[in-house]
Amino acid sequence: MSTRSVAWLLLLGSALLEAVWATALGLSNGFTVPLPTVVFAVASTLSMIGLGLAIRSIPLGTAYAVWVGIGAALTVGWAMATGVEPFSLLKVLFIAGIVGCAAGLKSLPADAKGGADLAAAPRPPAESSRS
Repeated sequence: MSTRSVAWLLLLGSALLEAVWATALGLSNGFTVPLPTVVFAVASTLSMIGLGLAIRSIPLGTAYAVWVGIGAALTVGWAMATGVEPFSLLKVLFIAGIVGCAAGLKSLPADAKGGADLAAAPRPPAESSRS
C-alpha cells in the first residue's frame, strides 16, 4: 500500500472522528455532561492528529475540504438516522453532493493544477512612493 493510500485512509478515519466529536459536542450540553465531553476531547484530538498526518501526502486544501465535507455529511446523516434532525430528501441530496465533491477531489491526479498557478504568476512592479 502506497504512502498516499495510507494518507487517504487516515484522512477518512479522521473525518469519521470529526463526526464523532461534533456529535459528542452537541451531547455535552456546553461541556457540562462528563462522558460526551471526554469523547469530544479524545475524538477531536485524534481527528486533528490524523488530519495533520494526512497533509504530509495530500495537499492541505484538498485534505481539509474532504475532511470537513465527509465529517459534516456523517454528522448530519447520523443526526437524521437517530431522529435528532428531521429526515429530508433534499438534505440527503445535498449530502450526496458533498460526498460526491469529496470523491471528485480524491480522484484528481496528485499533480493536477486547477487553473493558473497564482504563486508563479508574474507580479506587476511595485509603484514608487516618490512624490
